[in-house]
Amino acid sequence: MNLKDAGLTDNEGKVYTSLLDLGPSLAGKISRKTGLHRRTVYDVTETLIQKGLLSYILENNRRVFTAVNPEHIIDMIDEKKNSLMPLIMELKQKFSSSKKHEQTNFYRGKNGLKMVFESQLENSEILILGATRDAYNAMPYYFKWFNERRKKKKIKLRVITSDKSIQPKMLAETRYLPEKYASPVVFNIYGDSVAMILWGLRPFALVVRQEEFALSYRKYFELLWKIAKK
Repeated sequence: MNLKDAGLTDNEGKVYTSLLDLGPSLAGKISRKTGLHRRTVYDVTETLIQKGLLSYILENNRRVFTAVNPEHIIDMIDEKKNSLMPLIMELKQKFSSSKKHEQTNFYRGKNGLKMVFESQLENSEILILGATRDAYNAMPYYFKWFNERRKKKKIKLRVITSDKSIQPKMLAETRYLPEKYASPVVFNIYGDSVAMILWGLRPFALVVRQEEFALSYRKYFELLWKIAKK
């Protein structure tokens, strides 16, 4: 069994598995590990980002690529879940041994955003600052499914927004700020992570996984929660 069963090309499989071994890496390092030309590596990383299996951050104006948790491969191929589990477990073991506790990852496109929200389902509560209708408009079917799963897991949601048309019902409480405080950037705070999301035609998110950073945003959310109106 190999990653072709998950719908990846040979080069995509090479780049993805190499990043599991290497951890966060520049294109040159991936090229040396895989034997692929650097231009090919850039092309392949772009398709993997679109598939939600890769993220990157900019360090000194250079892209540092990171493999996303292999469990997300399952979401791409629902019909093959059982047959792929041995492969996923093997890849997950590599991922666990190479990943750092503190990470900053960049996700682009709807598939990338789905990966961001999937990780939020591992927490007992999700805080959303600046919720916007644009999110639901971008992925209506996904969020319906997401909220059903959130309900089953009894994950609470607290929302602060300036849009009074946003009134989530499932295990949710919403408070409102004046429209003059509306912002195009939405902050989702969960566990030790903060996702900064900009919705639109080409949505993207920057996710910072760092305990102190998340704690600061959590305190800021709680301050606004006291000020916001029910």
